[in-house]
Amino acid sequence: MVTNKLITLLPDLATFIVVVNEGSFTAATKKLGVTPSALSKLITRLESALSVKLFERSTRRLLITEPGKKIYQQSTIMVEVAQHALDISNLEHVVPSGTLTVAGPKAFMTNVIQPLVTLFLHQYPNIDLKLRASDGEIDIIEQGIDVVFRLTDKPTEGLILKEIGKVNLSLCASPEYLKQRGFPDDPLQLIDHDCLFLGETPTDHIWEFVKGAKSHVISVTGRYAVNHSQMRLNGVKDGFGIGIFPDFVIKDALKNELVIPVLSDWIIKGNYQGVIAMQYAQNKYMPTRLKVFTEFVKQHAVTG
Repeated sequence: MVTNKLITLLPDLATFIVVVNEGSFTAATKKLGVTPSALSKLITRLESALSVKLFERSTRRLLITEPGKKIYQQSTIMVEVAQHALDISNLEHVVPSGTLTVAGPKAFMTNVIQPLVTLFLHQYPNIDLKLRASDGEIDIIEQGIDVVFRLTDKPTEGLILKEIGKVNLSLCASPEYLKQRGFPDDPLQLIDHDCLFLGETPTDHIWEFVKGAKSHVISVTGRYAVNHSQMRLNGVKDGFGIGIFPDFVIKDALKNELVIPVLSDWIIKGNYQGVIAMQYAQNKYMPTRLKVFTEFVKQHAVTG
């Protein structure tokens, strides 16, 4: 039997089960909320499609034929499977489960999302979590991503957007370095300092500063460049110079006075700043695992 024909038969077979279970057409019409003539036509159509007679009709009672009994047995299996699928769906709405793939910039995933993993997995034991840390462009559809985090002033259009905070770029240096080399009080003085930058692109050493109507574009130099935020922060702690970071990366180091802010009254322009955008594809039926994850992050993520 071809698939299209089978699909059209499924509702009729489910109705056939109701007729058998109710024991009469009259009771079945009340159960289904249809007219006797409509039900009679449906059964006739089903008998024609199956090329068998399902019932022996009499004035006293409705008798199911031997072929009808076999079809009834198989049809009940079909309905049980359908009920099982419905139960799974209902369970998904009650107990979050399944696999959730989350992506975002390396520094953000390391400093903000990774600390939340243990608590989240303990709280939702039926969810499997996959994290992808990447500073490259992420296509959530092509790469099978459920949730992506972006640090930007231009979130991706066409996706649901939840802002969970803001991030700025900050400069810092170790107390020892500043004691030896002095505090710069103007961006132009960075020319005389060692600076740590990403080193990913030819323009990573070009830093732009703004304060009110003033602006400076500085070409900094330094002995150490690294595109990993924690390694760069370690270099700053070890006294190799002044580094530039998203503020959530240096939050603990500042708190513990391992580094000291530099030129904090200036705004630094660059990548990985702006809103912290949590984005995911539009979906009329949002999976519960996605819903609980986004709510969990909004509640627990600390970025400042």
